[in-house]
Amino acid sequence: MIDMIATIINVVLILAGSLLGLVFKNRIKPQFSATLTMALGLCVLGIGISNVLRTSDSLCVVVCMVAGTLLGEWMKIEARLDSIGELLRRRLLRAGDSSPFAEGFVNATVLFCVGAMAINGSLEAGLNGDYSILISKGVIDGVTSITFAAAMGVGTAFSVIPLLFYQGGMTLLAQLVGPYLSGAVVLSMSAVGGAIIIGIALNLLGLPKEKIRVGNMLPAIFLPLAYLPLSAALSSLGGG
Repeated sequence: MIDMIATIINVVLILAGSLLGLVFKNRIKPQFSATLTMALGLCVLGIGISNVLRTSDSLCVVVCMVAGTLLGEWMKIEARLDSIGELLRRRLLRAGDSSPFAEGFVNATVLFCVGAMAINGSLEAGLNGDYSILISKGVIDGVTSITFAAAMGVGTAFSVIPLLFYQGGMTLLAQLVGPYLSGAVVLSMSAVGGAIIIGIALNLLGLPKEKIRVGNMLPAIFLPLAYLPLSAALSSLGGG
């Protein structure tokens, strides 16, 4: 259960941000969240780079990123994630429902749950006991919840309920699977995930002219499961 600590911190930060947004909703300047997002983007960049540098098998990272991104582009994962968000909004926000509570709850739930950082961070927490990605996500969510709660009310705070089950569930699942994976596979998955986190950081910093579709890169995280055994088999056949 201890591996859910990062998700619990994420929940607490959203609740704290929502409270601040409700209390100071008339005093929050737009540049406040923009400046903090840039600062957090630099922190996330550092986390991504450190994860990539953990492995010496750079070829595995390159091959998995290329193949995984091609697969993700073919599957249109980013577009499907966006579609899930829109489906949630349509289902939960019925026609004519202008309730600020419902609007805040749905929009915050979609933003906090549907994304590459939630998935990658949950895997890191479950497989490696590394909470840095989820805690960084929690800080970003906390800052975002301030502006959301100020604009859409208390419904933002209740988004922590689906977040707890979704993100916490993925972490616990990764924790259950982790013991059955070799150390090399876990290390490579972490390094590939770090490369994706760098993409998220660049988006937060607003550096690319066109937003990087990091959702389409998610399959790359799992490709070391196939790459490393295949690489070892080929190496043995070649006498290497």
